[in-house]
Amino acid sequence: MLVVVNTWQVAHQKFYEAIIVGFLISLVWTFNVKRIAFGEWKTRLTYCIGASLGTASGLIITKSTYL
Repeated sequence: MLVVVNTWQVAHQKFYEAIIVGFLISLVWTFNVKRIAFGEWKTRLTYCIGASLGTASGLIITKSTYL
């Protein structure tokens, strides 16, 4: 569900919302990965922040390239 929401947000350039949902997607994913799932919250949050920054940079690059 989160991936569908995030896809729509990216397609409609909902910048801040896409960053937040990208973070949530990664947080849910950390519970499915054994190495991270048994790690500390600091590790999980670091991973999620990286994913959020990736979402943001992808939107910025795409917007500047295609507009």
